[in-house]
Amino acid sequence: MKNKILTTLYILAFVGGFFALYFSGSTKQTAPIVSQTNQQTDTSQLWVQKIDEQSEVTVIVTPIDILSQSKEWKFYIDMNTHSVELDQDMIKVAVLIDDSGKEYKPIAWEGPTGGHHREGVLKFNQITPIPKYVELKISGIGVVVRSFTW
Repeated sequence: MKNKILTTLYILAFVGGFFALYFSGSTKQTAPIVSQTNQQTDTSQLWVQKIDEQSEVTVIVTPIDILSQSKEWKFYIDMNTHSVELDQDMIKVAVLIDDSGKEYKPIAWEGPTGGHHREGVLKFNQITPIPKYVELKISGIGVVVRSFTW
């Protein structure tokens, strides 16, 4: 009977030691993966959605295609208001500015032309070389100039 108890205790100690080593080893292996994930998140946050709520109009801009291999850079723009008509010509009121101050006009707007809720895609030609940052300025929506920087 004592041998069975001792054998059971040895087996439990062995299994417990195995799990302790396994989980402590997996924690050490997980650390670099978490670090890499955080680095990817930091990089992806360069292109996060930006919101501007001024002059009774909310403008939300989300870069949807700004990659070095993309021929066109695309920004999804969502505008909402209850008091201002959103009938601006987006090609005339928007400009993309690179880190050296050079301005780029949009090449297309794919979306409606008016209303109190307006959404669409604003397209620009690719900027080469890829700038360190870009700024999208939109004027004429309300009485303010809206600036979105990535």
